[in-house]
Parts: sequence; C-alpha cells; structure tokens
Amino acid sequence: MVFLNVFTFPDGGMEFDFFRGALRTCYNTYYPFQVLSKHGFERIDFEPITILYGGNGSGKTTALNVIAEKTGVQRESVFNKSNFFPDYVQLCEMQLGDDIPKHSRIITSDDVFDYMLNIRNLNEGIDLKREDLFDEYLEAKYSKFQMKTLEDYEQLKASQQAKSKTQSRYVKSQLMKNVREFSNGESAFLYFSEQINERGLYLLDEPENSLSPKKQMELAEYIVESMKIFNCQFIISTHSPFFLGITGAKIYDMDENPVYVKRWTELENVRIYFNFFKKFEKEF
Repeated sequence: MVFLNVFTFPDGGMEFDFFRGALRTCYNTYYPFQVLSKHGFERIDFEPITILYGGNGSGKTTALNVIAEKTGVQRESVFNKSNFFPDYVQLCEMQLGDDIPKHSRIITSDDVFDYMLNIRNLNEGIDLKREDLFDEYLEAKYSKFQMKTLEDYEQLKASQQAKSKTQSRYVKSQLMKNVREFSNGESAFLYFSEQINERGLYLLDEPENSLSPKKQMELAEYIVESMKIFNCQFIISTHSPFFLGITGAKIYDMDENPVYVKRWTELENVRIYFNFFKKFEKEF
C-alpha cells in the first residue's frame, strides 16, 4: 500500500527566492534550508518501503521530519523546528495515492528511549514497594482474620493467597501485576510492535538504536510482514545493513551528491561490513 506517492523539497532556486524576499534578521541559520538542496535532493518517489540512507549530517533525519510535518502524522517527542521550518515545509509538495490514516505516525529514537525510561521508572517504583509487600505477606499469612461483610472480601483473598504461597512467590505475583520484565532491546522492539497498526504510514528514524543485531533483523521482518499483510507503508532513515537489506526496499543514498537510488550492496556502510568480514572469513 502506498499512501504517499511523491514528495518534493524546494530546490536551490526556490530557496534563493525565499531568502531574497525574507526580511534581513540576526539569524545565522536558515535551517532546514540549504540542508537537502546542497545534495540536489529535490524529489522522492515512494515504494511501500522507502529508505533514506546516510551518515550523520547527511540530512536523512531532516527529510523525515519535514515529511512528517507536511503529512501531519502523529508524533510524541518534540524536535527543533527552527524559525524557518514552517516556511520550508510550505514550499514542499506531496502527491497522495490514498488518504493518510489518522493513526499514522513518526517514531523517533527519543520516543523509544522515553518508553524504556518509563519502564525503568516503573521497575524502580516496584523495588520500593517490595519491602511493603514483605510486611503485607507476613501480616496476611499469620493473621486470624475472619470475613464478616462483603467489604472484607479482598482482605480475606489476600490472606488466603499468602497462606498458599511462599513469601517470595507472593511478593513476585503482586509485583508482576504491573512490572514488565524486558531488556532494553526487548522493550524497544515492543514499542515498535505496539505503535505499528494495520494500514498506516510510518516514518521510522534510525530504528536500529537500542536494538541488538538480532532484534534489528526481527524488526525488519516485522516491517515486511506489516507491509504485506496489514497494508502499511514505511519511510525509514537508517544506516543499518539489517534494514537496508529489506527485499524490495527503495534506497536513496543521501551521502551522494546528487542523491540517487542505489542497491543496498552498493552502499558504503554495507561494503565496509562486507570487507571486514571477508578479511576474516577463514576464522569463521
């Protein structure tokens, strides 16, 4: 499914016209102007999975944020728009293949980190509760409580649970009502799986952050399945070979000037990995 067919950024001439018409100010930057145009990056023709590849400073995240702002997809974390961001977005144009679903969104590294921190804070809060539960267990197990009214039912249930379990099992069962026992990588993967719903446009900014190579491969497979089965469209900024290797993905190399489409095996980052492992091939 392709919701977003084409997206165009202002070229150098359009940017020059803007600067000429703008009032002189004390600003020393016109970001995001002159970020993409210096690489001749003016147009994207999308596939169900489109990838923006490039190193730090290549502009791939800028392009993703501009597309997100123009399409109006949901976002959690704020980002530095700059004073000229709305002017730049206004100069951009897009062609739709279908209406963009309202639950479509951009998912950034900040979103994932915030999610993991929330889980960590939850776990820390549960650690503080553990001591209280130890005392609760002892009181519930050895009390001679008898139920007299319906209001006493919960207390009676706690007493029965305490008497049927060891102290450690009782405390763990109470804590596990809220805690999520996941590693950072598992938490990050869970966040993506919770946010990606059926039939949506999803912009993923460097999803490899916080994911092990194994989890990156799992997320890449999940993206492909979501595209095929659930009619989702993905625009991904990345330099991870595990996402670049997605079959059928259209890849724009933003390290090139001008930017153009490449096969993933031609990309510099992938070639570096290939040459490294080729050098030590006999050791495997």
